[in-house]
Amino acid sequence: QVQLVESGGGLVQAGGSLRLSCAASGRTFSSYTMGWFRQAPGKEREFVAAISWSGGSTHYADSVKGRFTISRDNAKSTVYLQMNSLKPEDMAVYYCAAEAYSDPRSRFAYEYWGQGTQVTVSS
Repeated sequence: QVQLVESGGGLVQAGGSLRLSCAASGRTFSSYTMGWFRQAPGKEREFVAAISWSGGSTHYADSVKGRFTISRDNAKSTVYLQMNSLKPEDMAVYYCAAEAYSDPRSRFAYEYWGQGTQVTVSS
């Protein structure tokens, strides 16, 4: 079993920044791919970013490319999502996910999920 706990969400003005963290416990964090997804009210959960076990490979949704950066610290069993130049359309609950068995951009590929953290962007 893997437990994931997100933090760092909150209220920010458009153009501002937030850094989300996801702390993992349980199995060996350093061995699996990690992802961030988000879900706005009335919408499906969508892919934001993913990072390989080593951090050597990353993927981003087109909508966040150039503004968001995913990173990980295996020594701390934590994955981060640095979000800059936030827009109102980035407002959603952000979820951390672990252990992708196939395409890391697919929400169906992940085995474990956190409880989510709310990001609110005011215009």
